[in-house]
Amino acid sequence: MDIKRFEVNPVQENCYVVSDETKEAAVIDCGALYEEERKALVDYIDKNGLTLRHVLCTHGHFDHIFGVDTLFEEYGVKPRLHAADRPLYDGMKLQVQAFFGTSYDKTMPPLGDDLSDGELITLGNTQLKVLHTPGHSLGSVVFYCEKEKLLFAGDTLFRMSVGRTDLEGGSWQQLLHSLHHVLAPLPADVKVFTGHGPATTIGDEVRMNPYFRE
Repeated sequence: MDIKRFEVNPVQENCYVVSDETKEAAVIDCGALYEEERKALVDYIDKNGLTLRHVLCTHGHFDHIFGVDTLFEEYGVKPRLHAADRPLYDGMKLQVQAFFGTSYDKTMPPLGDDLSDGELITLGNTQLKVLHTPGHSLGSVVFYCEKEKLLFAGDTLFRMSVGRTDLEGGSWQQLLHSLHHVLAPLPADVKVFTGHGPATTIGDEVRMNPYFRE
């Protein structure tokens, strides 16, 4: 699998374009806000001859969905997230107002089908499994490629840290359950691509991340 990371918007969110030898692609957490960020994303897709099949969101916080309108306008692909985070998506303008104290004039595109726990998303010859990991938000999910031992974790897990739980829908107890019962059982050599910051592995996090000991 080819993975291209774009660090975007004021909170330095990681947006990923993933593709395989078939040139079918998915964008995970399209947080591209500024026009130059949006253009760079589209240019990468077009210049590499990729066919965008999926726009996937690990959750509905503003910094992970800023750019989904551009992908919908350019490629006609609707973003998908877990049903429990639809209220966050629908309240995008309220999120931006609360965080930045400013208005947001972009129109959010219609959502595609809800993501469901255990669903397999096909991308050419590759499959991503949806794992529901509530805690950072009610509808947080991660995307796991078992064949290549890759995980796109959104804000559920960071390198030696975890996502905050003090926002709407957050729950510390749910996050701990997701860490211990969904992520920790994965193979130690699974590489984790996080929503913010550097990549890590499941083994390093289980061994050294203090939140796995709580």
